Amino acid sequence: MNYSLTNSEHGSILVVDDTPANLQLLINLLSKKGYTVRPMPSGKLALQGIHLDYPDLILLDIQMPDMDGYEVCNHLKVDPRTQNIPVIFISALDDIFDKIKAFQVGGIDYITKPFHAEEVFARVKTHITLYRLQKQLQEKTEDQDRELQEKNRILEQMIEHLEKTNQKLKKRMEELQKAQLQLVQSEKMSTLGQLVAGVAHEINNPIGFIEGNIRYALEYVENLIHLVTLYQNKSSTPHAEIQEYIEDMDMDFLIEDFPKAIASMKTGVERIRNISNALRTFSRKDNDQKVSFNIHDGIDSTLLILKHRIKDNGEHPAIEIIREYGELPEINCFPGKLNQVFMNIIANSIDALEESNVGRTFEEIEARHNRIIITTEIDSENQQIIIRIKDNGMGMTEQVKQKIFDHLFTTKGVGKGTGLGLSISRQIVEEKHGGKLTCNSSLGEGTEFVIALPRQ
Repeated sequence: MNYSLTNSEHGSILVVDDTPANLQLLINLLSKKGYTVRPMPSGKLALQGIHLDYPDLILLDIQMPDMDGYEVCNHLKVDPRTQNIPVIFISALDDIFDKIKAFQVGGIDYITKPFHAEEVFARVKTHITLYRLQKQLQEKTEDQDRELQEKNRILEQMIEHLEKTNQKLKKRMEELQKAQLQLVQSEKMSTLGQLVAGVAHEINNPIGFIEGNIRYALEYVENLIHLVTLYQNKSSTPHAEIQEYIEDMDMDFLIEDFPKAIASMKTGVERIRNISNALRTFSRKDNDQKVSFNIHDGIDSTLLILKHRIKDNGEHPAIEIIREYGELPEINCFPGKLNQVFMNIIANSIDALEESNVGRTFEEIEARHNRIIITTEIDSENQQIIIRIKDNGMGMTEQVKQKIFDHLFTTKGVGKGTGLGLSISRQIVEEKHGGKLTCNSSLGEGTEFVIALPRQ
């Protein structure tokens, strides 16, 4: 409700007095000034009737029967509906203690009987004006509070919406970055696989040619040796020049060693053939469906690819590879993906061993061999294939171990690690195959990665 300051003398006044003459006098005085006056002859009636229409001011007599003005004022001030209505006490009592008590119970002013009309007008006008201004300020403050609360509510909703949007954007950005990096990694592995498969194919052609001709070469050599032997046995007096040449070339040694040389060549061809087959195993391209695969072939082909990092290079002795293979059935899987896992984990083990070698001499390293132990077994209880890859490197702290599978986390220097290998490996094992990839490591005791894959 808005009030005009120019008409601040108008208002509603409740007059409480048990003396009819006083009531009539106040009604006449105040009505002439434009105020609406409601008379109440007792405190009890005033407390009952005040809720019908709350006044702007209360003129309250102190000395009344049954309930005096102090008690009435106490009731008014404890009621939230009336506690802010200004109360002016009117009394014939002029003792200072009465005035003090009037203010203590909540009165805002005190007029002594017999009162002067101008004093009553001045006090009434002042307190009604102050009360209305107070109400205006309170209503304005409440409106501002409600408006501010609404704005705060809208702002909180906007902040919450922005936070959710930012989280979604952040998640999508991370997923996009992860997908891009994994795509790059997959492309690298795909390119490596194509390169390896191409090399294996190119090796197979000359190997097949050599392998096919070694058999004939061995037959030819055996025929020639047989011919020479017959000639020696049947000819009692070989020509002197021939006899001298036979002695110079050490015919007996040639006859004995030539077949051995051919056999060694055949063994070398078979070894190259095995290497080629291992390369083809490693570079197997995955389809949309899982296929049957021999886990040991995948591990062995991976070790072959990494052989240049495992062997003695003059700076450190060869890394000892211990295979403790159990009897495993073939499992349905994505062979190319699993080979990528084996590559990442074994390469990490080699990195760990190389890091542990820093500052140690060749002899010191040789005295405590770098070692990678690869163990496979069947967990019959959980129907799983278990692959353990353990090195005797430096190990890692608990803090590092908690983060090693995190996307883009790496402990390697710039240019030496992407932080993708183990993250992608866990995704391949757990999301692609429904398995589990875990790590056991303690500082100074090496690191073990455990791959659990379902048998079916």
